[in-house]
Amino acid sequence: MYLPEGRMGAEAIAELSGLPVEVVREKLGVREKPVPGPEDHPAEMAAWAAEEALGLAGFPGERVDWVLSMVEEHKDYPVWATAPYLAKRVGAYRAKGLDLNQKCATFLGALEVARGLFATRKEVEAVLVAGGYRNGDLVDYQDPRTRFLYDLATGGAAALLTREGPGLRLLGLAHRMDPELALSVKVPVGGTRAPLALENLGEFRLRVEDPEGMKARLDATSIPTFLAVIREALEEAGYGEADLDYLALLHMKRSAHQKVLQGLGLAEGQSIYLEDYGHLGQLDPILSLKLAWREGRLKEGSLVALAAAGVGYFYGAAVLRLEGRLYA
Repeated sequence: MYLPEGRMGAEAIAELSGLPVEVVREKLGVREKPVPGPEDHPAEMAAWAAEEALGLAGFPGERVDWVLSMVEEHKDYPVWATAPYLAKRVGAYRAKGLDLNQKCATFLGALEVARGLFATRKEVEAVLVAGGYRNGDLVDYQDPRTRFLYDLATGGAAALLTREGPGLRLLGLAHRMDPELALSVKVPVGGTRAPLALENLGEFRLRVEDPEGMKARLDATSIPTFLAVIREALEEAGYGEADLDYLALLHMKRSAHQKVLQGLGLAEGQSIYLEDYGHLGQLDPILSLKLAWREGRLKEGSLVALAAAGVGYFYGAAVLRLEGRLYA
């Protein structure tokens, strides 16, 4: 992980948004979150995390076969591919690469792509996944329709995937989409439908097209879908809910987090609520795993589930078992 030193506390979010600070802390579930410094660009943060991941594993960049970039669309430069840049930064000059985008569910998509590479290309021994995120730049704290985005934070994360351990062995994956929400959240200007111009610069922010419709749809479907993908991944892995030791869940409002735990019969100590970090998009599962390892919540044989969702709407889950140490 790479996390900037700068922090925005609940008090600052409350002041910008007009919400009571207790609502920010308790309902939105943010005590503080990392915010970018002048050099904290998404691809740079991804590269710093990738360098650290390879260093921790004692794995030289020239041995990486594929680089899967999950650097967010809002990045260092518009209309720019980042996998080649990440390969350059870590010295993976012989690697192939892909840029992937499922918004905040991209890490689950990257695991699916990596599993396919390992299954179909026998020469592949190592896949590097890395991403950087600072969509918090696009949040309008004066827009109550985007209140669920006030937790967006900043950081970089990376994971090294190999055929052999030690580490977390991937056992199951599951994915869902909800096309009904395809246009629900977007930046409305800057594309071909509404090119960026002087008169619309102020609209270059994340917007919700139909707040009431989106809320109704998510109220009815989000928790059931989270539970469904986690259970599907568990089934593929050959396990049930009672076997789970830890759930790495993306940051969401506190009540939703608790509902997912309750739906799986998990105690609060079997997950970490990221209230001191906010929402780092597709990086949340990696952050949660690192924190859980550091706090001693993962041990040899621990069965772990990852779960995330990205606007669009994507849902994904993975089930893994810890074999040996998480870090070499």
